[in-house]
Amino acid sequence: MQRLRVRYAKRGRLRFTSHRDISRAVERAVRRAGIPVAYSAGFSPHPKISYAGAAPTGVASEAEYLEIGVTTPCDPARVRQDLDESLPLGLDVLDVVEAGPGGLADRLEVSDWEVRLPGADRELAEVAVEKFLAAGTVEVERLTKKGPRRFDARQAVLGLTVSEGTDRTAAQVQGGPCVILRMVVRHLTPAVRPDDVLTGLRLVADFAPPVPPEVTRLAQGPLDASTGALADPLDLDRETTRGGEAGPAGEHVAG
Repeated sequence: MQRLRVRYAKRGRLRFTSHRDISRAVERAVRRAGIPVAYSAGFSPHPKISYAGAAPTGVASEAEYLEIGVTTPCDPARVRQDLDESLPLGLDVLDVVEAGPGGLADRLEVSDWEVRLPGADRELAEVAVEKFLAAGTVEVERLTKKGPRRFDARQAVLGLTVSEGTDRTAAQVQGGPCVILRMVVRHLTPAVRPDDVLTGLRLVADFAPPVPPEVTRLAQGPLDASTGALADPLDLDRETTRGGEAGPAGEHVAG
């Protein structure tokens, strides 16, 4: 069975779609595109589609990942085109590669987030970020399915910077500027999310944005130890395929 790894974006109003609804949309799109997806055995077979590192509901993302098992070899470029055309607007397929060895989820070590804060004061944001980064620990509380849970939000944050929006990214509230936070956050247990970092900024400096933030995950993947930057988690699959270790890809015919 060939495995295909897919990077897709969750944009616009689709950021409010639950993970379960996205899963259903992907399954329908796979059938519509004629992709020969494999099914599990047993009394109630289900398509072999798995997800890794999904962003929370209400958050946009340019770097969501899933893996599809197929029964016959497929051309990744053809799958990318056919699957993208079959998904609703706002779920956009950006890349498809043939999977190499190793698990995809193990490569998703860090996320790069952009948090837009329309109407926020940049000077106050800079003070709050400075205090947050200087703190040894910043304990926050989040309500989970098992009740309230306290954890350190500071430990996971590898980088946190403040800037203002450009014409491409700025959001305007009554003509005011948009403060933008860029945060690089390590994937830990429990997961530290951008809203946890915002809670930490409020706790250390009483910094609270006037309106709900607009959060987008720009990238997620392994952390390059030499540069400190995020690497593309699909690069290893591309290198394996080019090296001839993975089997040749064929083509599927869309239905």
